[in-house]
Amino acid sequence: MKLLVATQRTQGTSEEDYAWCVPGELLWLPMMCDDDRLYPEHGCGCSRGFGGLTSHKATTTAEIVERDFSEDDLRLAVTTSLTDQGWLGPALPASLKEEVLAEVLEDIGMVTRHFRVSAVVRRAGDQVFESPMFP
Repeated sequence: MKLLVATQRTQGTSEEDYAWCVPGELLWLPMMCDDDRLYPEHGCGCSRGFGGLTSHKATTTAEIVERDFSEDDLRLAVTTSLTDQGWLGPALPASLKEEVLAEVLEDIGMVTRHFRVSAVVRRAGDQVFESPMFP
């Protein structure tokens, strides 16, 4: 299955890069705060980041990889991470938890379907694009 993982490839080619995830860690596309959505040039930088499912930290570069991973494995990893981070807390109704989970899995799938394996991608709000490779 194609997945998003944290990478150091192309990291540092933009002065706005950051990398706090563990290289190879599975990633998701977290929600953006209002400051970054409305004023990305003055916000916190979350609109440029992919979130680490294990570290719960972020990075601006993700790589598309092929791994021996099932859809059920990814669903469990995302569910566990979002629960640990409080996104799927006990007060959230089950139907809403399922909606959030489905949206996160769809976002990951849309990115991995669109790009080839080994592509390094970056994010600008709701847009994901291939990172230029510099020597």
